[in-house]
Amino acid sequence: MAVHEVHISYKQGMQFETDSPTGYKTFIDTSPENGGNNDGLGPKAMMLSALAGCTGLDIVFVLNKMRVEVPHFEMTVKGELTEEHPRTYHKVWLDYHFYGAHLDQTKINKAIKLSEEQYCGVMEMFRQFAVLEIGVHFHSSKG
Repeated sequence: MAVHEVHISYKQGMQFETDSPTGYKTFIDTSPENGGNNDGLGPKAMMLSALAGCTGLDIVFVLNKMRVEVPHFEMTVKGELTEEHPRTYHKVWLDYHFYGAHLDQTKINKAIKLSEEQYCGVMEMFRQFAVLEIGVHFHSSKG
């Protein structure tokens, strides 16, 4: 069974430094109204980034296997928090945006479906506490 371990150390103010199991480091902080300086990702924003990163990695991997080229690919993730504490995401919108003149929409949709239904563990975790709404958008150019 795989085990992931991270180490987090307090830096200053409300800022922490965290590492990944591979040793990559980044900062976690909060907004000035909560005593921080916005010198790092907030924990909840980091969760949204993890969702996009997980599915994005899956999609790129699958598209590479299919030999499908996508000139530009972006995602937007928005989470709505509950009003009561502890404030958690109860609804999350994930929008995929693909840009290019000749996109193979069928294969791109297949890659997304594989990520959503089979590969993305972070998406499965999100489904345990939030309603996910997925949008797929194809654009002829980045504009």
